[in-house]
Amino acid sequence: MGEFKPINWQVVAREAEARCGLLQTRRAVIETPVFMPVGTLGTVKGTRFETLEDELDARIILANTYHLYLRPGTEVIRACGGLHRFIGWRRALLTDSGGFQVWSLGALRRITEEGVEFRSHIDGSPCFLSPEIATEAQVFFGAEIIMAFDECPPGEVSRDEARQSLELTSRWAARSRQRFLELQSADVDTGRVNDHLPPTLDGTQAQFGIVQGATYLDLRRESLRRTVEIGFDGYALGGLSVGEEKAAMYEVLAETAPLMPSDKPRYLMGVGTPEDLLHAVACGVDMFDCVLPTRTGRNGLAWTSRGRLNVKNARWTRDRRPLDEACACSVCRRYTRAYLRHLYLAGEMLASILLTHHNLFFFLDTMRRVRQSIRSGRFSRFRQEFLEGFRSGVD
Repeated sequence: MGEFKPINWQVVAREAEARCGLLQTRRAVIETPVFMPVGTLGTVKGTRFETLEDELDARIILANTYHLYLRPGTEVIRACGGLHRFIGWRRALLTDSGGFQVWSLGALRRITEEGVEFRSHIDGSPCFLSPEIATEAQVFFGAEIIMAFDECPPGEVSRDEARQSLELTSRWAARSRQRFLELQSADVDTGRVNDHLPPTLDGTQAQFGIVQGATYLDLRRESLRRTVEIGFDGYALGGLSVGEEKAAMYEVLAETAPLMPSDKPRYLMGVGTPEDLLHAVACGVDMFDCVLPTRTGRNGLAWTSRGRLNVKNARWTRDRRPLDEACACSVCRRYTRAYLRHLYLAGEMLASILLTHHNLFFFLDTMRRVRQSIRSGRFSRFRQEFLEGFRSGVD
């Protein structure tokens, strides 16, 4: 088959810290900065993969290890030939390790050095995830990019608690990396792993490490240094947008992102609004994911070039304009605000489908325009103009 690196990464343009790159995986060449639609359970809610591939041109989506580990389970996905074949997605996949979801369980989980004991949110049954188990699950899902297992502290946390989380995350990162390298080698020796591997298990998976440290800048720098010393294929900033003040998140981004290895992809996990994305791009971040486009679409909210539009508002009852007159998506080319409001108030599922489609287009198209602006050396101007329009308000 010949040698193939798990990912090939190159920066093709810069403007200050902002950078435009190409991330090549076996199934897709991904232009960055990139927004990754979230497909937690192996589905991007309210959207068919044909639409994501053919109309929206999403090159990569995210799925979640915690949820897929619980249902349908690793063995079912393995038996179906890996996650791509199981869900019918033809392009690149990134899987989160499940650390954030375990953190969000609160009192339903207990963290130990070995891993996390928790109760399934589905049926209350006892479960356990460790760096090794989370890594094995992701490897056998067959995603092109998998994440190290981390411990995610809340946004408002003491320095001592942030330090303890950093230390545990560092130890778990080393264990995640060790298990990943074992599984990618030819000498796999475990009772759970022997044969019938998904076809992607041929050395073409990449693993990213996660930087923690809450809002303490020195701890963020230390976590970054220790994670880089382990040696991953890319690096992510975790533990942001989890309850801290936005100004604190922006400070962490500005101080930490430029210090991340310049020859590796940089990923900001679980963030965020269009304003957040542009700020992070200006700090040098390459990859993003967030549930906002789909979750808000299901709840009657559209993202537009002039800010957020709530279709439930009575002012749109007879409004024959599209959601966004500057948008070229198929929803804005065909449907009116009045009709979308009618659908939503009538409880028609089509309302959520159409709003989700528009929102995904808006986020993906915004990243496309960001890439164009970096390549043409006008990102700073684009960012200013975008934010002025976005904050002006929907008329």
